[in-house]
Amino acid sequence: MTETPQAGPATPPPREAILPGVRLCYRDSGGTGAPIVLLHANTGTSASWDPQFAAFAAAGHRVLAFDRRGWGASLADPATGPQPASVAQDLDALAGHLDLPRFHLLGVAGGGFCALDYAAWRQDRLLSLTIAASNGSFAEPEMQQLSANIQFEGFRALPESFREIGPSFRALYPDRVRAWEHAQEQARQKDTPNQPPLRTPNTFAKVAAIRLPVLAITASADLYAPPVLMARWLRHLPQAQLVAIADAGHSVPMEQPEAFNDAVLGFIGRL
Repeated sequence: MTETPQAGPATPPPREAILPGVRLCYRDSGGTGAPIVLLHANTGTSASWDPQFAAFAAAGHRVLAFDRRGWGASLADPATGPQPASVAQDLDALAGHLDLPRFHLLGVAGGGFCALDYAAWRQDRLLSLTIAASNGSFAEPEMQQLSANIQFEGFRALPESFREIGPSFRALYPDRVRAWEHAQEQARQKDTPNQPPLRTPNTFAKVAAIRLPVLAITASADLYAPPVLMARWLRHLPQAQLVAIADAGHSVPMEQPEAFNDAVLGFIGRL
């Protein structure tokens, strides 16, 4: 397992975009390279992507991430637009606001739900799609049953860091785990309704219409989206390339940043 960088100057400072219904907090490395937009997990914010900002910007890409409504510093503003809107709609509004050219989209865990939703809707805006450690939030009973089998009674009552972070990382980096726990306590705004992740339900038929190059990243110790579960929905994206990362849990970009970043940059570089 490689050393995990501390959050620091690699992550750009937050900016604000005034968009319909939201004052959206986003981070932007700048630059003229092909953009990569990162969608954070349900347990994070745009600040959680520090190792990816560093590696992807060093490879020449413009790197962007934003906080969802109700997470981090993105504030819903009912006076300026409809509520609650979806993550995909905010992403599309931000891409228009920044006049982004076609971009690579990467979503991890809950961000993967949103990335699939956006790609099925606006693949004309995208160069590629990467989904990591995500069950995809599919509406099919088959997928819901698999998730129910995994999340046994009492699973949600277990400590969040146990469910989200693999055992090797917890063993080796207790200080980083405590920092992650502290960040999670601050990630979601209090008494704010959760933003719906999807414009329309994710289904096998919906994602089968995606014709983009796709990379799927699995993590061997993922308690939410183990490789066998991801394989069930990936069969509906036959063009997907698969990278399996060993000894990592649901928070694979943090736990194994070198392997994760190499997988993404290698995939993009081959396009």
